Amino acid sequence: MSVKEHTDTTRTIEITYGTKKLKIETGRMAKQAAGSVLVSIEGTVVLVTAAYNPEPKPGQDFFPLTVDYRERTYAAGRIPGGFFKRESKPRDKETLTSRLIDRSIRPLFPESFLNAVQVNAVVLSSDQVNDTDIPSMIGASFALMLSDLPFKGPISAVRVGLLNGQFVLNPTFKEQAESPLDLVVAGSKNAIMMVESGSQEISEEKLVEALDFAQAEIVKACGEQEKFTASLAKPKLKVEPISQDPALVSAVEAAAREKIRAAVRTADKSQRENAMSEMKREIVKSFEAQFPEQAPAVGAVIENILYEEARALILKDKVRTDGRKWDQIRPISIEVGVLPRTHGSALFTRGQTQSLSTVTLGSPDDQQIMDVLEGEYKERFILHYNFPGFATGEAKAERSPGRREIGHGALARRSLLALLPPETEFPYTLRVVSDILESNGSSSMASVCGGSLALFDAGVPMKSPCAGIAMGLILEGKDYAVLSDIMGLEDHLGDMDFKVAGTQNGITALQMDIKIEGISIEIMKQAIHQAQAGRLHILGLMQKAIDAPRAELSTFAPKIVTVMIAKDKIGALIGPGGKNIRSISELTGTEVNVNDDGRVTITGVGAESVNSAQAMVEGSVAEVEVGRIYKGKVTRLMNFGAFVEVLPGKEGLVHISQLDVKRVEKVEDIVKEGDIIEVKCVEVDTMGRVNLSRKAVLMPEGNNEDFIAARGPKRDGDRPPFRGGGGRFGRS
Repeated sequence: MSVKEHTDTTRTIEITYGTKKLKIETGRMAKQAAGSVLVSIEGTVVLVTAAYNPEPKPGQDFFPLTVDYRERTYAAGRIPGGFFKRESKPRDKETLTSRLIDRSIRPLFPESFLNAVQVNAVVLSSDQVNDTDIPSMIGASFALMLSDLPFKGPISAVRVGLLNGQFVLNPTFKEQAESPLDLVVAGSKNAIMMVESGSQEISEEKLVEALDFAQAEIVKACGEQEKFTASLAKPKLKVEPISQDPALVSAVEAAAREKIRAAVRTADKSQRENAMSEMKREIVKSFEAQFPEQAPAVGAVIENILYEEARALILKDKVRTDGRKWDQIRPISIEVGVLPRTHGSALFTRGQTQSLSTVTLGSPDDQQIMDVLEGEYKERFILHYNFPGFATGEAKAERSPGRREIGHGALARRSLLALLPPETEFPYTLRVVSDILESNGSSSMASVCGGSLALFDAGVPMKSPCAGIAMGLILEGKDYAVLSDIMGLEDHLGDMDFKVAGTQNGITALQMDIKIEGISIEIMKQAIHQAQAGRLHILGLMQKAIDAPRAELSTFAPKIVTVMIAKDKIGALIGPGGKNIRSISELTGTEVNVNDDGRVTITGVGAESVNSAQAMVEGSVAEVEVGRIYKGKVTRLMNFGAFVEVLPGKEGLVHISQLDVKRVEKVEDIVKEGDIIEVKCVEVDTMGRVNLSRKAVLMPEGNNEDFIAARGPKRDGDRPPFRGGGGRFGRS
């Protein structure tokens, strides 16, 4: 029940969301924000808000947009882990979802709008069935449309899966796990804004079909959004275009254009940037007297000229800054096995971009525990991307990874994930690290190529090699150029950064960001097919360097064997309080991990220790067989016989009458504790007690009947009665 003493201004709309309904509500929560909505799909609820500062920061020359997506653990009925029991550093999922929202909305703000804007998406409730990223992206558009911010939306977003050969709109978590395609698309009614995809070698044609399917659904949702916000939205802020002093522009044009035209034809990045910096300093200094206090404006005019000249070079002269054709790939250099003690390594250089990729193989204990809103799980494949300052010639202290590093690492990981062998066949934990040593465009795709090469060098039995390529776009009206393997300047001054990774058989990952208000499906289709040709060229060079995973793992890599045991034997292997499994690990110096399905992995630094542990594991769950001879250790001496451990944790009794072929007066005359002797199992009685005979080994012609007869009445007047192992024994 609720009590209301104020006017109810709540407004809602429902949009078809695959097979479900997406409910958007405004006017009830967070009303002091510039715009706010509550987005619900079944039991999942996200609050999305938009806020801004009324005035831009003085002297600021960029648009400070911040997007923060955060998950409250109470949404899933959980208390945060750790000492402080509150949410702190964003998880990777939160960082990646923030990037999805940012990349979808950023191009739709006017270039001259420089006020600080913040979009917050907070997960308030999670039903563990429906993902929260798509509702958050849609909610961001609704909040911005309802606000007075000059947002040129709306946009909508969808996730596309593939089940039984059919596209599925906005699949659940369970359906995502079963789908060979995970495609996220954001767009407006007229164009696509952002794409993020992971897939299992899907064909270019199928991916284009999925994009068409997504765009059709986006158009419908944008129409519904426009209808809902038309009467509720606040009047938009007026944004004046950036004005420049005509005299200043004319003077800088005359002094700088020819020099800039020459600079953009300089292939080497360092030479070009040094020439531009020197020219900029000279021009700013020369205009100090004529245009006092306008140094920032001079710099802005120079940047505009650079933008125009670099793009004109491509569209009009049909050539790129480094002299390449539009579809030409930069020179590539590949080295594998470059580091002596790593488990796998590769140095991949494309133009002036270089990635040093390494692979480390670990045990199942090395898996990363992932704490997400849906609960904890373990991750066996980890990929970390590092971008130090020296990669671009800068003196910059290394800090913890930022959003860019996390995003690039996630893209490279997604590119390689579908190609790894299943854990049941290759039980290692895998960590790939890509250290970017030089950067001039597309370092994330260099990480894909380097990572694939290093995995091959480590002997990981991947399905196929994988390569990545970054595509660019220069678009002026109806005239455009799609560029293969873009470098830094083309990324900075271009309209699109479109990254495609995959094998000879198909695409494994795709990511697209744009700086304009969208691109058509037709341009995307051309970029996808042009990327395919470039990818195949790179794969050909990679296969010349190493054409298959190495047959043997590095001698420095741990050795892992897998043993399958019956589920009802897991307890016997572990032992009371873990005593047995702990003993195996300590005695052999190995790690022994038991899975619920009976799969046991043994990890050690050498074959001898692993083989010893394997024998002990198998022995722990093996059954003692009648008629089989064992080499066992004497564990206890009694006056009626000796107990011998024939399998780990399993011992039997050698009765005094079965210790030797001759009569034995005292057990100690034949054996002592710690002796290793050969014995034959002659009986496992109905109570599971094991009876052993050393005599049967010394006299192979002996049989079980002889032994069993010994338990009967005295034959010679001096043989004690024998009652199997584990009972009460003694002379009569």
